[in-house]
Amino acid sequence: MTVYDTIGRTYTSTRRPDPRVAARITAALGDAATVVDVGAGAGSYEPPTTVLAVEPSPTMIAQRPPGAAPAVRAVAEAIPLPDKSVDAAMAVLTIHHWTDLAAGLAELRRVARSRVVILTWDQTVAREFWLLREYLPEAIAIDDARAVPIDRLADALDARVEAVPVPHDCTDGFLAAYWRRPAAYLDPAVRAGASGLAQTGDTRLRPGLARLEADLTSGTWTTNHADLLMMDELDAGYRLLVADLP
Repeated sequence: MTVYDTIGRTYTSTRRPDPRVAARITAALGDAATVVDVGAGAGSYEPPTTVLAVEPSPTMIAQRPPGAAPAVRAVAEAIPLPDKSVDAAMAVLTIHHWTDLAAGLAELRRVARSRVVILTWDQTVAREFWLLREYLPEAIAIDDARAVPIDRLADALDARVEAVPVPHDCTDGFLAAYWRRPAAYLDPAVRAGASGLAQTGDTRLRPGLARLEADLTSGTWTTNHADLLMMDELDAGYRLLVADLP
């Protein structure tokens, strides 16, 4: 059983692809005519050129929409494709779940002819996100333990790194999506859609959530974060890595 067989049962209710994030991923894939999506989940951000989705969780595969690319239950460390069989391999917010990062990266490079595209996050930036720093520091330890340092990843892939800012009305409910809509974090469904919060668990998060609710009621949060309310997007640490293969 994978972690998403437990926490991913209502995943599609809060994790709808954001078109601006999608545009960045599509641009990074360039003119790739065939793509494999590794750690594909329910199929967010898959371009029409996706020929195969690789996903270990049957719970997530079951949530893929009609007409999505065919999915196979498999892991990043053993992608069921021949060498150089697709133009590009993509992996969106998944590498922190892999059991063997080096093996997974090697597999992406093995099956792709031209490009590898990975969306992940820089934990040195993400841990400073107001929600974690001020209210839910218990969740920082989860991501400290599993996040892959961006410089390590860039070196391993010889990739360029691009910041992906989060729009204030982001439709994809990953952890920092609601940075300008703080009341959303009080919703258990929203927390269930962010793996770091879901894995920390509501019991440990309850004191911080109570402080957040009180600060929203009193207006303290608005006073302390008035600058955020003037911003349209925020760099919360999300990073796109793009590697052109020899």
